[in-house]
Order: sequence, then C-alpha cells, then structure tokens
Amino acid sequence: MSQSTFTHSELFQLFFYVPESHLESVKQAVFMAGAGKIGNYEGCAWQVAGTGQFRPIEGSQPFIGEQGTLEKVKEFRVEMVFERSKAKQVLKALKQAHPYETPAYGVLELANHLYE
Repeated sequence: MSQSTFTHSELFQLFFYVPESHLESVKQAVFMAGAGKIGNYEGCAWQVAGTGQFRPIEGSQPFIGEQGTLEKVKEFRVEMVFERSKAKQVLKALKQAHPYETPAYGVLELANHLYE
C-alpha cells in the first residue's frame, strides 16, 4: 500500500459514541468507508469506555430503553481521522451502521499543518 498523498489541512477527526454491543461493527463500517488511515497504516482509531445517558422522549424509537425513562449505557467514544474527500461516505457509513436512531458524533477540522 502506498503512502497517502493528502496534506494535513485536508484531515478531519471524527468522534462518535457507540454502545459496546456495536463497537466493532460500527468501527469496521467506518473504516471500510475510508476513515482510520494515517500514512502507511489503516484501521487506526482511539477509543475509551464511559457511561452515556439519555431519556427517550415522545416520538422516539429507542434502540435501548423506554420513552420517559432515563437510561444509562456502557458506551465507547471512538476517534479516527479521515480525508476531506471521504466525508460524505464516512458519515453515511456511521449513520447506517450505528444502532441508535440519532447517533451522537462530531467532526473537527485538524490544523496540524499550521505547526509543521
């Protein structure tokens, strides 16, 4: 595999929260969409366990829990990078693979190029 030709200014960081039961399948879907590649490495991610909480409200269809009841779930925060050109497919893969009807995630533009 050849080294990627993107510049640091084209890199973004994706972070998302996922229940332990779907950790590996969601990561694999996002990797397959093009995330997690750094230089000559692929499948790159960082993750940490924590406890997420939410209360489904009227109109929700929760994967876990019941409407009106506060739910606490062991989840993982997962972080990985992706190239700008992969943004749409990476986010689509995350949303399709994630069990929650509204996954919690964020995207940050990296500014590593400013310090090189």
